[in-house]
Amino acid sequence: MQRRSILASPLALAVPALAQSGAQTAPRRLHALSLLGEPALPVGFSHFPWVNPAAPKGGEVALTALGSFDSFNPFILRGSAAVGIGNIYDSLLQDSSDEASTEYGHLAQWIELPADGLGVTFELNPAARWHDGRAITAADVVWTFETLRSQGRPFYRAYWADVASVVAEGERRVVFRFSTNENRELALILGQMQVLPKHFWEGRDFSRPSQDIPLGSGPYRLERFESGRGLTYARVPNYWAVDLNTRRGQNNFDTIRYEYFRDSTVAFEAFKAGQIDFRTENVARDWATGYDFPAVRRGLVVRDTIRHEIPTGMQAFAMNARRALFQDSRVREALIHVFDFEWMNANLFYGSYARTTSFFSNSELASSGLPTGRELEILQAFRGQLPEALFTQEFRLPVTDGSGNNREGLRRALELLRAAGWTVNRERRLVNAQGAPFRFEILLSSPSFERVALPFVQWLQRLGIEATVRTVDPAQYQVRMDNFDFDMTVDVMGQSLSPGNEQRDYFSCAKVNENGSQNIPGICHPVIDQLVEQIVMAPNREELVVRTRAMDRVLLWQHFVIPNWHTRSFQLAFWDKFGRPERNPRYGLGFPTTWWVDPARQRALAEARRSL
Repeated sequence: MQRRSILASPLALAVPALAQSGAQTAPRRLHALSLLGEPALPVGFSHFPWVNPAAPKGGEVALTALGSFDSFNPFILRGSAAVGIGNIYDSLLQDSSDEASTEYGHLAQWIELPADGLGVTFELNPAARWHDGRAITAADVVWTFETLRSQGRPFYRAYWADVASVVAEGERRVVFRFSTNENRELALILGQMQVLPKHFWEGRDFSRPSQDIPLGSGPYRLERFESGRGLTYARVPNYWAVDLNTRRGQNNFDTIRYEYFRDSTVAFEAFKAGQIDFRTENVARDWATGYDFPAVRRGLVVRDTIRHEIPTGMQAFAMNARRALFQDSRVREALIHVFDFEWMNANLFYGSYARTTSFFSNSELASSGLPTGRELEILQAFRGQLPEALFTQEFRLPVTDGSGNNREGLRRALELLRAAGWTVNRERRLVNAQGAPFRFEILLSSPSFERVALPFVQWLQRLGIEATVRTVDPAQYQVRMDNFDFDMTVDVMGQSLSPGNEQRDYFSCAKVNENGSQNIPGICHPVIDQLVEQIVMAPNREELVVRTRAMDRVLLWQHFVIPNWHTRSFQLAFWDKFGRPERNPRYGLGFPTTWWVDPARQRALAEARRSL
């Protein structure tokens, strides 16, 4: 789930706790679901508080994408889906970017929860329409669910594993029944489902990539495209939900245009030339040194840093534990000691990043110190299957002085490698007992990360390790990731405030060899499998937190990845033609959804650019 949190009872979704006297048997009819208790906004609220309900409509925004595309079906494993295609679809519920784990009725006007907690019912808004004018029906919801679970990307099967059945009870009422009432977040996960038109897909093969312009119900439709190079989305003028409270003040641009670039450097040059309107900067060097050009100096390009409260998860060099080379945890730990973050932060990143020390960084779910209390009790049950150091030592990543002379780290790495059966031969190459060299490839999808990988390769060479770097285009990279065809790569494991079903896709043994799963490192450990299920079935927030911290601790001590870094801010650069709300939502950027083209700023910008 994208953003989650937990309440004290799996039945207490967006409603007060059940009365102590007597049992409640009637289903509860709700306008929103929340795993935090009561939603912040009442029935009939006018708009989200982080939007401008009077935002003007009009204008165009030009954005970048990297690589290429060959499909408009983002729901399957095959093909490279076009960026932004999700804008054409609506979901049953709409999440609030200002609240953790809260979703409000959207396609579904009302939500019903049975007293036994074994299901959820969505009653569709009678105004909901596809772009061709046909009503969105319960049959569309049932078809979407069944099709995605049988033919969609593997994570759908992981997310929806506890759904026992789904039936349409009439034109606008769809009922899901669950196999357990302990999976607290399942109703919200189903609410995130983007509903697809059954009648459009009749006679088409859903499992194959397609460039047929799809039918949607959302605020935008795909207007035109040039295969692999760019595409334009047009705002739907008669969009059924334009005045709905979950959409008011949003989706203000008449057109959203994406231009594809093969290289991030070329994309940056296109922005500087004014061909692209907006970019989020994630390269520290460019943020520090790349914005000294005339448009910035004249104030025509604005730079801004916006703090957020989004959990930052784990970005890391992921070692593919499916490979024999990385199956020994001592080998994996050794490579962590070789990596000199402090040198990189000082020399490559201008000191702008914090080291990531948890799979759940920037949240209360991150483990720290020694396990105590309830967390220790959970881990004690697995003591014989875990490193004893987990109970006696605080997990700490190695820290250097940043000088680039990481002698202590290299010495410790060599000790671990020797313990794992690797030695340095006369040619100063690291080899195993059979004389095979320690050799692997770091696979990347963007040249921008080469400046990080290449120093790492040099440090590895000091131990006699032969590492190479290979950068491929994003489409080829995705194919190789889906098939786990790599030795080492950079992986990003995003997390929410309330982890749940998606942890199965990230960390369970069942997903190690399922192509397209998000278990990129090949994590398979019996204790982690059990802790994943404990997290999914956690009965309350307090228990969720300690169970997640326990799993985080086990993951860290198995050394599956070489943690990278994170930042707690959005770094933005944009041509000064936009208006935006007074504040950002706590858990999102808000662009392009809530911004708009300011006509006065656009005229002034056009006049000023003529003199550049």
